[in-house]
Amino acid sequence: MSSVPKRSEIAAEYKWDLDDLFADDDKWEDAFESTSERIEELEPYEGRATESAETLAELLQLREELSRSVADLYTYARLRSDEDTTDQTYQALTTRAQSLVSEATSAASFIEPEIQAAGEETIETYVQADNRLKPYEHYFDDVLRTAEHTRSAEVEELLADLGEVIGGAGDVYTMLTNADMEFPAVEIDGEPTRITLSNFVKLQKHLDRDVRRRVHEAFYDEWGNFRNTVGTAYENSVRADRKLASARNYDSARAAALNGPNVPETVYDTLVETVEENLEVLHRHAELKRDRLGVDELRMWDLYAPLAEGESLEIPYEQAVDHVVEAVKPLGDAYQRRMAEGLDSRWVDVHETANKRSGAYSSGTYDSQPYILMNYQDDTTSMYTLAHELGHSMHSELSSDEQPYVYADYEIFIAETASTVNEALLTHHLLETVDDERFRRHVLDEYLERFRSTLFRQTMFADFEHRAHELVEAGEAITPDRLDELYGGLKADYYEPAVVDDRIAREWMRIPHFYRAYYVYQYATGISAANAIVDRILEEGEPAAADYRAFLRSGSHGYPLELLETAGVDMTSAAPVESAIDTYEELVAEFEAL
Repeated sequence: MSSVPKRSEIAAEYKWDLDDLFADDDKWEDAFESTSERIEELEPYEGRATESAETLAELLQLREELSRSVADLYTYARLRSDEDTTDQTYQALTTRAQSLVSEATSAASFIEPEIQAAGEETIETYVQADNRLKPYEHYFDDVLRTAEHTRSAEVEELLADLGEVIGGAGDVYTMLTNADMEFPAVEIDGEPTRITLSNFVKLQKHLDRDVRRRVHEAFYDEWGNFRNTVGTAYENSVRADRKLASARNYDSARAAALNGPNVPETVYDTLVETVEENLEVLHRHAELKRDRLGVDELRMWDLYAPLAEGESLEIPYEQAVDHVVEAVKPLGDAYQRRMAEGLDSRWVDVHETANKRSGAYSSGTYDSQPYILMNYQDDTTSMYTLAHELGHSMHSELSSDEQPYVYADYEIFIAETASTVNEALLTHHLLETVDDERFRRHVLDEYLERFRSTLFRQTMFADFEHRAHELVEAGEAITPDRLDELYGGLKADYYEPAVVDDRIAREWMRIPHFYRAYYVYQYATGISAANAIVDRILEEGEPAAADYRAFLRSGSHGYPLELLETAGVDMTSAAPVESAIDTYEELVAEFEAL
């Protein structure tokens, strides 16, 4: 049977190097003990955080030191746990680190209510009196902006204490899907092949339609065996979103989620409305796929089938690295060189191994190098995923270089722009430099799929989760059957030329991002903003690239919509979304012409 290797079978150069965090578990334990002891240093400041400019500056410095230590501890434990989700040693370390996060957050929860109680005039006076507070001006503005949604110090402490419990549904879902669920094997080319979360989409691209059907049916039948567990987990997650929003005096979970990054709810609605008004181009893509396959009915197991002829391209990891590094040349020599050096410094945990967390992400802390989890599958999709995650990592690198700790992190709303800029540049590079016509067709097909799955599919997800939250906010239950009905209806609207079956109505069960409320829409806004930025860079050259690099270096030193304006994008309008849809339509037309 085809199976994934053990981690011990993978060479060191294909594993991330966590020494930037801790050389070993003993060093982690030492840091955990010292950080735990230091948390109590916050206590004497409670009730007097804003008694003077000097006191406030000292307190913010202390909180930063603790936050940086806690971030290192949590990140190390989680990355180790993700290497093997069945390893109970690192499960335990992650649980302890999560508790430490909650403890530190709770201990510092008085700070923002006391800043708000002091008021704008007092804080401005303090900023002028103590230069150590000047870097915090935007932070103070953000804290004062949300005063009406901040509760008393006592309530804030309680909410902070409940932090790890509130996220419990997502933790249960992660352990169920990555550690406990085991998908069946299907026979492919005479050999039993185990379906995994990491290889499912690749198997759905298999040229044999019967293989795709059997994989689809086996995969979703297994999800059906856990529908009550997953349904309960998701309902509890949505209810937790609602309760937390209510505790902070928000009318809805969406209002709470979008107020954090200061994004108007109209941006969300404009995205959904603009995409759903332009579904005909998605239907054209589906019809093109049906014609290419030569079938009377396009079925759900055909949605990932390639338009390009022949087997998927085989792209070894080293070749993918070369392509991605070359692709970012328009962003400048320094950007390109920094990325290449990072890849040589073991930023990436490359290969799928037994019980490794599925999917891909970029992580790291202010004091460490970036860390990228991959489950590389030697195909075009994996190459694009590498480019995507490197976009996040380079964003973190440039932001950490330029910004103090308080602004080094950044909102997801702009994070997904940096990742998809790299995808777009990779496409342009490959189409311009590769002469092999078959390769070019596969690249064009891959980028079409990424547009479909990022702009349209994520918007569909956004509509689904908003409707699910609205049901709970209206006092209704969201049972698995109700969620199937809701999701299946949206799938039918979005993929009108295709036949929607009962199994695909369960697809909501396999989307881990639903456990981070109102997260997915930012993929769609991100690709829209990225498309506009890349168009400008390719048209104007270095001046536009310089604006983009300035945007990356800004971190969170400004609100997301304002920061995007520095890169030349206005996400309060429908224009970037419409432009992205136009680009998608041009790609569909190009393939239709082929």
